[in-house]
Amino acid sequence: MKNITILSDATIQEAMIRLDKTAEKCLLVVDANEILLGTITDGDIRRAILDLNPISSQVGSICNKNPVVIEESNLGVNSIKEKFLDNKIELIPVVNDLHQIVGYKTWTEVFGAEFPDRSQKINAPVVIMAGGKGTRLKPFTDVLPKPLIPVNDIPVVEHIIEKFTNIGCSSIYLTVNYKAKILKAYFEELSPKYKVTFIDEPEPLGTAGSLNFLSDHFNQPIFVTNCDIIIKSDYREIYKYHESNSYDITVVASIKNYVIPYGTCELNDDGSLNCINEKPKYEFLINTGLYVVNPEILSLIPKNRFFHFTHLITKATSIGKRVGVFPVNENSWIDIGQWKEYRKAGELL
Repeated sequence: MKNITILSDATIQEAMIRLDKTAEKCLLVVDANEILLGTITDGDIRRAILDLNPISSQVGSICNKNPVVIEESNLGVNSIKEKFLDNKIELIPVVNDLHQIVGYKTWTEVFGAEFPDRSQKINAPVVIMAGGKGTRLKPFTDVLPKPLIPVNDIPVVEHIIEKFTNIGCSSIYLTVNYKAKILKAYFEELSPKYKVTFIDEPEPLGTAGSLNFLSDHFNQPIFVTNCDIIIKSDYREIYKYHESNSYDITVVASIKNYVIPYGTCELNDDGSLNCINEKPKYEFLINTGLYVVNPEILSLIPKNRFFHFTHLITKATSIGKRVGVFPVNENSWIDIGQWKEYRKAGELL
């Protein structure tokens, strides 16, 4: 029970860390007497962050305060099944007459099968931008293309692809330029079960320029990812979030906390000191380099021109296209393109 209960005065950040560790993907918010106050899921946290709640906010203020419950006095199988089917949820807490938590039931336990959303396959195309020189990982990238840098004895590109094939994606496109022959030879030798198509960049075209070669190629939203990042999240949730909100582009963004290790001086309009903020903390949503993109958006990319994904987003918003953000926990984003993060990657994967 302690794995899925959380006190109402815990922070959103604490809840995100706890949710990453529990298989149930739901926390039961309680007070000191184990009385149920609500439930909190990834979706609740995502909505709270996008509503500009700081991650230092207490979970009691953002949780679902009217959760579905099962009374301890009514544990009939048919009644429990009916509650699950009516509400389409994965977990329901069991409470006593005082509304204290005494247990919980899961969809898997009741029906003997995985929750339908968890088993759903999404066969969406995946484009991996693999043409860069990987200068931040020199001298390794003087010998190997960045996608083949090993993490736990497996090239990073295989770690990335596995995240997609696990949810049913079978068509992988790699845009290549730097040391392209080595990358192609690797996959030829690998003979994977999924289909790999190489898109040759005649010259470096930025983080989005080569997507123009795939314009008019797809009839459904596609994943686009950098070749040096891994997101530890349910990619089905990202894809469904994109579609259900009718976005044209969805940016997966990581929450990052930064602490200035000094007292910062705040000035008045006349230049005199107003106050000193001791070691202030700031929160940002950082672009991770993973996106879901509607196929028609690719036509906005100019031909044979250097063009970053940030340029594409700016161009899309300028003509009224909808760009969404899918927040993930800081610990869910692994940026292998930096030496400091690369050294951590082996422990996190």
